[in-house]
Amino acid sequence: MLQIGKYQHLTIERQAPPGLYLSDGEEEVLLPNKYIPDDFRLGDTLEVFVYKDHLERPVATTLKPLLTIGEMALLNCTDVTDHGAFMDWGMEKQLLVPFREQAMPLKVDVAYMVYLYLDEKTGRLVGSTRIDRFLDNEKLTVERFQEVELLIYAIDEQGARVVVNENHQGLIYHQDIFEELRVGDQLKGYVRKIRPDNKLDIVLHAPGYKGIAPNAQYILDELKQSGGKLDLHDKSTPEEIRDRLGLSKKSFKKAIGQLYKERQVRITENGIELL
Repeated sequence: MLQIGKYQHLTIERQAPPGLYLSDGEEEVLLPNKYIPDDFRLGDTLEVFVYKDHLERPVATTLKPLLTIGEMALLNCTDVTDHGAFMDWGMEKQLLVPFREQAMPLKVDVAYMVYLYLDEKTGRLVGSTRIDRFLDNEKLTVERFQEVELLIYAIDEQGARVVVNENHQGLIYHQDIFEELRVGDQLKGYVRKIRPDNKLDIVLHAPGYKGIAPNAQYILDELKQSGGKLDLHDKSTPEEIRDRLGLSKKSFKKAIGQLYKERQVRITENGIELL
């Protein structure tokens, strides 16, 4: 059975004026002439992507879409009509994000994180920026302090909303962000807290005691590059520490405390010095 919205390996059954007809053993689909490879034989197998054309007919293509069913990608909005917003996803036919699937009104020439799914009622591929509803936090596969893979899909008044390990929803609060983040960024982070409702609080630096060692090494490296001195100390403002090191004041103080106990630094009125 043909699978709309996915890559498939199909066999070349026959050639006709419109192109090649490919088969999965049960159904045929047209690969238009413009996508036919230079070298082919009847019976060869081709990897193609199957979707629906402007007349809602299944069609095969060798073009590579930016996402397939169940995936999300950062797509640019090319047009907004009475039907919804249209996104460039690397195919000839633009991807529709209906108004009901927009987390916020989409604007032309702005990029949004879009999830691709198959509308069971219409059999059409549809995009959605309501990423939250495709994520599952009921059965968590992560635990506190665990390092996780992150994908930023939105930034709002609370902070950066992230997909955790391709499955769960998480949030990095603004007060825990010490670097420029953008929608579409992929990075590593840590689970700082699992709330009673299974919502995940995420940070970019290892929390608690697990975060002291890497931050301490980072400060040592900065000291070496700065000639053995940094004019930062307990009385430095959180903004000064963040701008210089990208750390919160709390993380900075913990790391300095560890370095001091290990006799690797000296704390003075003007800052810290490498021993």
